[in-house]
Amino acid sequence: MASTETRRMVLAAAAACDDKKGEDTRVLELDPADSAFTDFFLITSATNERQSQAIADEVELRLKRDFGVYPNSVEGRRLGEWILLDYVDFVVHVFLHHRRAFYDIERLRKSARPVALSELTAALTRKTLAARKKISSKHAAKAPEKKPTAKKTVAKKSDKLSKKSAIIPAHHPPKRNAR
Repeated sequence: MASTETRRMVLAAAAACDDKKGEDTRVLELDPADSAFTDFFLITSATNERQSQAIADEVELRLKRDFGVYPNSVEGRRLGEWILLDYVDFVVHVFLHHRRAFYDIERLRKSARPVALSELTAALTRKTLAARKKISSKHAAKAPEKKPTAKKTVAKKSDKLSKKSAIIPAHHPPKRNAR
């Protein structure tokens, strides 16, 4: 089962693809029984090599900046026809249109379930709300702490004043004339 953090990173990577005009961006959730090496594939297309490199650079930059993670490995950046960014829990594939049609990863991973980005966002929202509810219920279960009454506060202040007055002498000794 993919963690919430992994889902957030996949969404950030998809947003980076969208910002650099990646086309036909899809997320596939891989079946854990079929594939033990990763949870998600993010697949997008570019129109030329420079655009595919720009998309890969933006994904890498955004994940480094927002999450502090670097890809475990990067392949194909120099040619730019098929760039693979391996983040262990998910893999980003940036294809040129003709390479994507040739390899057709979506068909090869038949057991993978296509996930809409809105579905990922909704799942994250539900998990976040459930976590907040759980935290608030823990705080509500605790007995409320009693605040000190005003009398005790006044007593403490008077104690502090009496301690200070004990330190400072009530009268100052007369000054001697220095000759």
